[in-house]
Amino acid sequence: MEYTVKNLIRGDRVIWAVLLFLSMLSLLIVYSATGALAFRQAGGNTFYFLIRQIVFLGLGFAIIVVMVKVVPVKLYSILARILVIFSIFLLLVALGLKFAGKAGDSSGRTLNLGFISFQPAEIAKLAVIMYTAKILGIEQGSEEGLKKAFWKILVVAGIICGMIMISNFSTAALLFLTVISMMFVGRIPFRHLALVVAAGIAMLVSIYFLADHLENLPARFQTFRGRIERFIHGDPAAETGITQADYAKLAIYEGGIFGKLPGNSDVANYMAAAYNDFIYAIIIEEYGLIGGILLMGLYMILFFRGIMIVKRTNRTFPAFLVTGLTLLLVYQAMVNMGVSSGVFPVTGQPLPWVSMGGTSLLFTSVAFGCILSVSYQNQRDSAVKAETAVQVVIPDDDQEMKE
Repeated sequence: MEYTVKNLIRGDRVIWAVLLFLSMLSLLIVYSATGALAFRQAGGNTFYFLIRQIVFLGLGFAIIVVMVKVVPVKLYSILARILVIFSIFLLLVALGLKFAGKAGDSSGRTLNLGFISFQPAEIAKLAVIMYTAKILGIEQGSEEGLKKAFWKILVVAGIICGMIMISNFSTAALLFLTVISMMFVGRIPFRHLALVVAAGIAMLVSIYFLADHLENLPARFQTFRGRIERFIHGDPAAETGITQADYAKLAIYEGGIFGKLPGNSDVANYMAAAYNDFIYAIIIEEYGLIGGILLMGLYMILFFRGIMIVKRTNRTFPAFLVTGLTLLLVYQAMVNMGVSSGVFPVTGQPLPWVSMGGTSLLFTSVAFGCILSVSYQNQRDSAVKAETAVQVVIPDDDQEMKE
């Protein structure tokens, strides 16, 4: 049994341990936070969503194991451009259905194929990061190459993030921030990145001031302005009732230092997104500030282990791939925590590997699979290097006796 487990769990063992802890917390908190949802959608079967989460976590672990054991890291570089084209196609289809009034949801984020529904943005995130890692890896040889890389990445990331932004502003912003961070690590000239950041800030300011005055702007831009307004000036809905952000603050307040213990959340019965966007607030309510800090520590461990994997990688594409995926996961976690605690405006970003999810959790497992695949490749490269470096010369005893 020990031999089998060693064969399955390959790559960075610390990241595997982080995933295990996050999984246990996910099952506990999803079961606790979906009680009211179970009565609304599952006929009162409080185990329904727990079993569902177990299934998706199990599928996620299976995807990671297969990726680490079977898929070579260089395949991701080969597929990068294909995935970019495929993700653009899926985003176009989703946007077409949205404008035709046939989207799977009101915002047009989800593409429903009948047998499965998913968000094309999840594929696009992986595609853009793989493409960015590929281009940065190819063009590291000269300053002229870095300039070419900058424009190639900017065009692709700009097109895809622009398409995502129409229906999911926060995801587009997170993805673009990740790409900028990758280019910074990839030695793209700082003045280029500064101009892009300045242009991005100018665009956000323009959207904020023009959202209510131009009818042709996507409705999501008005949502962006509304969330900023509510964050700065307060939510008018709070005058007539309790908002989701108010419930999150109440959950954190009731949790205190040590929490109310697992399964004792009261606020989860009233929050529509207690098991997803505001799950961090429910975690603090049940496990206290100590539990919230420990959870944040797990994502920091993931971040630093990602740095260690990058340092041990002797190839450019895998190094940039791990950089991008690790940053994306940590950024997303920080946004979810910040929204729950009132640091950021309300936006819909799940807590990676903890929030209740379906296909989004599976796409997250692909990200972890890529990271652990690079880690395992590093281990194999180190083993091969050690074998070739150590050459043991065994003397021929018979020949010595003859001499």
